[in-house]
Amino acid sequence: MTKINKSDAEWRDVLAAKGAEPVAFAVTRQAATERPFTGKYESHWEKGSYRCICCDAELFQSDTKFDAGCGWPSFYQSSVAGAIEERVDTSHGMRRVETVCAQCGAHLGHVFEDGPAPTGLRYCMNSASLDFKGS
Repeated sequence: MTKINKSDAEWRDVLAAKGAEPVAFAVTRQAATERPFTGKYESHWEKGSYRCICCDAELFQSDTKFDAGCGWPSFYQSSVAGAIEERVDTSHGMRRVETVCAQCGAHLGHVFEDGPAPTGLRYCMNSASLDFKGS
């Protein structure tokens, strides 16, 4: 996989061209978090794939999405092995596992070990980091 590197100005242009949410740059490039229950994909249940808003890498399929009640779109597994990198995040006085797009480094959210079978994982994603392609 070829890594994508762009300047902040280039990422802003990419996101603007895609009509991304105003908070998308802060979320994807500065690891911000959107407020719970405000993202456009939190209550979105159409069939298709969720992709990185920055580089269009496929991240999740709709059949792995579930309602975790946490206020962010949640998935129990990624759709493509190696599409998501995990990093230790010790910000805000806690230890969590940050998830980023392996292709462009966009911050996606965090992964927790309190999800459903078969993985027991909950990929808790920011809607602003995602784009959706219906099937």
